[in-house]
Amino acid sequence: MEILLSIALFVFSTSITPGPNNLMIMASGLNHGVGRSLPHLLGICVGFPAMILAIGFGMGALFRQFPFLHEVVRWAGITYLLYLAWKIARTRQVGAAGRAHPFSFLQAVAFQWVNPKGWIMAVGALAAFTTPDGETWMEAGRIALAFILIGGPCITIWMMFGVGLKRLLTQPVHLRIFNVTMGLLLAASVIPMLTTEFG
Repeated sequence: MEILLSIALFVFSTSITPGPNNLMIMASGLNHGVGRSLPHLLGICVGFPAMILAIGFGMGALFRQFPFLHEVVRWAGITYLLYLAWKIARTRQVGAAGRAHPFSFLQAVAFQWVNPKGWIMAVGALAAFTTPDGETWMEAGRIALAFILIGGPCITIWMMFGVGLKRLLTQPVHLRIFNVTMGLLLAASVIPMLTTEFG
């Protein structure tokens, strides 16, 4: 029970705080609404736990054996996040979000693999809540399930916050300020990732 409580607190604290996924789903909620943002939301809720399972079942060992691979992933992720931040900041009207369409389910799933914060969270959770002589599949599965049950609602809150803001940001200048702010925050989220190792 103590381990489960620790996992729950870890998942809540990392899922409710600002990060690339939360900032992007909030911007999507504002610019595209609930219906069109649901595939993006579900892609996060499925993709991140799937990544935890994959790392728990051997991807982590692959990155430890070939350190250059995690450097490639990290810099690809940082570059892509900065590109997304630029696109969001340039949005001028509701429904654009810097993209003609919101993220699809598969795009959101794939994004987890180039999200440096996601890597840090996943590796941190596995390092903290698994044991060398434990059942890896069960321990990794327990962490992944916690991210579905606790992380999913936390991410949904961010999406709904974006939807709620849509009613307030009726003036183009207010929408522009919001999107520029979201773009800057998304860009700032890469700063800790420049020095943090996740492999």
